[in-house]
Amino acid sequence: MPLTDVAVKNSKPCDKRYRIYDTGGLYLEVMPIGSKLWRWKYHFDGKEKRLSFGKYPDVGLKDARAKRDDARKLKASGIDPGEHKKAVKAARLERATNTFEAVAREWFERMMSDKAESHKDKVIARLGNDIFPWLGKRPISEITAPEVLACLRRVEDRGARDTAHRVLQNCSAVFRYAVAVGKAQGNPVSHLKGVLRPAKLGHFAAVTEPDKVGPLLRKMALARTTFPVKCALRLAPYVFCRPVELRTMRWDEVHLDAAEWRYVVPKTRTPHIVPLASQAVAILRELQPVTGRWEYVFPGRRDKTAPMSEATLNRALQRVGIDTQHEHTGHGFRAMARTILHERLRIKPEVIEHQLAHRVPDALGIAYNRTRFLDDRRHMMQRWADYLDRLRDGDKDEAPVSSEPPVGLREGR
Repeated sequence: MPLTDVAVKNSKPCDKRYRIYDTGGLYLEVMPIGSKLWRWKYHFDGKEKRLSFGKYPDVGLKDARAKRDDARKLKASGIDPGEHKKAVKAARLERATNTFEAVAREWFERMMSDKAESHKDKVIARLGNDIFPWLGKRPISEITAPEVLACLRRVEDRGARDTAHRVLQNCSAVFRYAVAVGKAQGNPVSHLKGVLRPAKLGHFAAVTEPDKVGPLLRKMALARTTFPVKCALRLAPYVFCRPVELRTMRWDEVHLDAAEWRYVVPKTRTPHIVPLASQAVAILRELQPVTGRWEYVFPGRRDKTAPMSEATLNRALQRVGIDTQHEHTGHGFRAMARTILHERLRIKPEVIEHQLAHRVPDALGIAYNRTRFLDDRRHMMQRWADYLDRLRDGDKDEAPVSSEPPVGLREGR
């Protein structure tokens, strides 16, 4: 006799589980703890099998019968309903683990592990802000080029053209990884080449004219800020490193007696040596009693276990009236040094490039050697510091007269 809703509802648990049967192999199994489970008994390839249809009352009698009928149709078509259910579940699980966000995070962990933290932060932030909210939960194998383009257009529309191009590059890398590991059949981003408006190419704002350097340094000296930030402003022109390298400088990297700063460049993961001019050593010796108890030479204002924030130097420049968008930025000391050292102090480009920690292939095929031109660089860094001091003090821009040939041009160099 077929079951009724009332009979199902009124079934009570006993000491042992028992079954009450409907029709076509469907039955309700009542457990001692009170739970009620729908099951279906069927035969396939001569074997007796059972299939679960869910828990009552989540699945009512009508729904259980519908599930039974669907399963019987599969069986009639030569498909084992139990195996079919397993396959559907596996496909659903695969879809859940192969979303764009899941694959992107897997790519990020595997392929970006050796990158600088600052670069990694920017990559995951771009994906998190501009892609994940719209495509993160979509199966990566189903995402189309127009869907990715729609996300990129949102970035473009807010005026961030360069960011849009970088997001495009990141997405392409994720899809290439997905194809390589068998989680996608193709890279839809490959069809988006040339569809974005050109990025606004440009350089960091920098003062590169010698007659403007003195006024800039005098402005910087007027900055009203904390003593560590003041020291960072004073040191930046002398060492002309990347801002991230300066703000993450650690005391265990600084060797004041040897007048050297030895560290690993975050961008390239290469060891580097910065010879310190006497002025730079003096600044660091003055600062050491203040921040020497902490790891970082320039610790954060609130959290002394972290370096000062990325925006600190630029904010200090802005407070004294320096336009960091069009006049000079914390990164601009590199362009200043590169230009003036070569054009005014006649330093050989190879020496400057090594001090900038750029990869400069030599005759031996070495991409970068931290000790290359080290003696020349020591001499150059002191000349540069002295030159900056003269400009700051109001002297005219006159390259210092020396009986020695220009650095990098001496015999045997």
